[in-house]
Amino acid sequence: MPMTLGYWDIRGLAHAIHLLLEYTDTSYKEKRYTMGDAPDYDRSQWLSEKFKLGLDFPNLPYLIDGAHKITQSNAILRYIAHKHNLCEWLLIGAMPNTVETGHSVREFVGEGSDSCFLSQEKLKLEYLEQLPGMMKLFSEFLGKQPWFVGDKITFVDFLAYDILDLHCIFDPKCLDTFPNLKDFVSHFEGLKKISAYMKSSHFLPTPLYTKVATWGNK
Repeated sequence: MPMTLGYWDIRGLAHAIHLLLEYTDTSYKEKRYTMGDAPDYDRSQWLSEKFKLGLDFPNLPYLIDGAHKITQSNAILRYIAHKHNLCEWLLIGAMPNTVETGHSVREFVGEGSDSCFLSQEKLKLEYLEQLPGMMKLFSEFLGKQPWFVGDKITFVDFLAYDILDLHCIFDPKCLDTFPNLKDFVSHFEGLKKISAYMKSSHFLPTPLYTKVATWGNK
């Protein structure tokens, strides 16, 4: 029986999950919820089902795999990765927070999201000014490794790719001075199953955010 991945009809927090599901050749179906237009941004499609799915902590995205019902994007990534031996727990547990679930990336991505939703030009510029510093951290951590945990791909690489690709959308030149990150992105996108997915009709690269956002939701 296929898994069910539920989320808004956007890229958002489900992008890395989609990539991991495709890479692991997991059988899944999608439940995409549509938000209404301004000014109300009606969320009734989701709200009408939110408390009827048996989720312990009802939220989007969610993953239903038989009796297993999971919310929170990183928890979903870990669950799928664990099923396919893509965790390398000892190594990942020792990783700096920067790549996996740490405060620096989450704060950084959060600030970018804030600028998209608040539509303040000054905030956007300040955010983009921080990009080189953050990309330098990623570059230094990756070093000469093919993947962020070493020689073997793990779920962390799906999260890292999502973050790097997202910021390339915001600033297409942000990786120009970091050849190892450009190679990582190219290597990831060149994976057979990832490449096939990105060429398929069900690949959803945009919109990045919900309709509430004023930057990045087209």
